[in-house]
Amino acid sequence: MSKQKAPATLSREAAAWWRKITEEYEIADEAGKLILQTALESFDVMRRAQEILKRDGMVVTDRFNQPKAHPMTTTERDARASLLAGIKQLNLDLEPLKDGPGRPAGR
Repeated sequence: MSKQKAPATLSREAAAWWRKITEEYEIADEAGKLILQTALESFDVMRRAQEILKRDGMVVTDRFNQPKAHPMTTTERDARASLLAGIKQLNLDLEPLKDGPGRPAGR
């Protein structure tokens, strides 16, 4: 399969994931590409929220000088859920295959 150009809306990191996933899983249909693009845009939102949280911390002080969760914690959580939902919709198997003995996944 030829390499597919990543959408311009994606960051460099997300574009690298786009190339890897479209090649590895041979995603070529328009619906699959749209789901993947949406999932990776959520990945970018998650990364930006993580950067802000790293800078500001998980807790902020409100106008009454009371500690509360940083608003980006919700953004990060929602973006992560959206990313994982997109991956699930694409039926991507993220469990690495094992060639040797071992306990089956999920048990």
